[in-house]
Amino acid sequence: MDNRKLTKTVVDALEPQTDPAKDYIAWCGELRGFGCRVRSSGAKSFVVMYRVKGTGRSGKPRMVTICKVGELTPDQARAKAKETLAKAALGEDEAAKKARKRAELTVAQLCDEYLEEGCDGKKASTIATDRGRIARHIKPLLGKKRIGEVKRGDIERFMRDVANGKTAVEEGGRAIVTGGKGTAARTVRLLGGIFSYAVARGYIETNPRFGVKVYADGKGERFLTMDEMQRLGDALREAETVGLPWTFNEGKKAKHRPVKDENRREIISPFAVAAIRLLMLTGCRAGEILALRWSEVDFERGVLNLPDSKTGAKKVLLGAPALEVLADLPRMGDYVIAGALPNKPRSDLKRPWERITRHAGLEGVRLHDLRHSFASVGAGAGMGLATVGKLLGHASPVTTARYAHLADDPLRRASESISGTIAAAMSGNNGSVVTPMKKGRS
Repeated sequence: MDNRKLTKTVVDALEPQTDPAKDYIAWCGELRGFGCRVRSSGAKSFVVMYRVKGTGRSGKPRMVTICKVGELTPDQARAKAKETLAKAALGEDEAAKKARKRAELTVAQLCDEYLEEGCDGKKASTIATDRGRIARHIKPLLGKKRIGEVKRGDIERFMRDVANGKTAVEEGGRAIVTGGKGTAARTVRLLGGIFSYAVARGYIETNPRFGVKVYADGKGERFLTMDEMQRLGDALREAETVGLPWTFNEGKKAKHRPVKDENRREIISPFAVAAIRLLMLTGCRAGEILALRWSEVDFERGVLNLPDSKTGAKKVLLGAPALEVLADLPRMGDYVIAGALPNKPRSDLKRPWERITRHAGLEGVRLHDLRHSFASVGAGAGMGLATVGKLLGHASPVTTARYAHLADDPLRRASESISGTIAAAMSGNNGSVVTPMKKGRS
């Protein structure tokens, strides 16, 4: 692209990179330093790169954005680039001038720019969460302040205010926006990312979030021990066979309670039980299992082909115990974990999970802790963090694909070993025996 003049036809034909997903600049062959930046999101903008006179070859190259593609024609943007290059030849640094001007941005304006230009690589759901935290907490407390004036003390005060409920909002007698230490910690982390964006763009020199010690957000990792896995397995078997005992509120009238003990039990849906087992045996996220379709289950190859996840499309390798859980499930529609309505997934596992963990004596254990437990078994067996990370989908899909011919067999063995150990613990045989896999349905 270096030897081609940037024209409308050339610019329109530029495509974002997806393998690997990153920004790049197509430089103009007619005017050195003039180019078109293409972001991985598909957004395009005209840029100009230059060195200021007097800094020599050792001087750091500077770059400024001229405009978004479409606001000016390529010829008009090229003319603007020539002006910037001419000023640089006279010792004028347009990027520095813009940075000084940007330092006058308010925090609210910076947040708006960040949402528009600084979120490449984030999923839509994450951006929606960021947008909510900005609107509910950051803008009300810091929105009017100039970014160049924000200091570490302002961030610490902001965190305390959010934690103490200063931004909480009630509507109709119930809280629709809450504060608390967890919210404060997560919002300060977001704010730090926004200021990092400002530093990278040259708007400010340092990030005022540095040095701010955030509250623990209550999302610490919890790993189940082998004994706890066995208790969970026992509770799951009881839940789907004889049912779990009812729990009664003390002081409530017993007039309508069943007289016989056998009628004081609740059998949990086999789909809910299967979902919990799959979370334990695969390390998947709850949303990935609840949204799983039968068309994404490949029994022959022993994989789940997830079209979307927190990190994008990914392949989940299945051990024999996980395949057996899937093979034993009846097909009630498109989704593996059938909901109340045909062809609609189950929305959550809150009630069955609360009932099962209470019966197992595991109150306070979250569904996501099953994912942590899967990882801890693998790491404890000496499989290596890189291997476990790939099984969980933490590694870049592109990086994983580069080593597919080498990594698939070790990953398969790791998946078999982890799920087999967990299944053994849940069945109470102390991890020594794994039940052979049943043949899956086609």
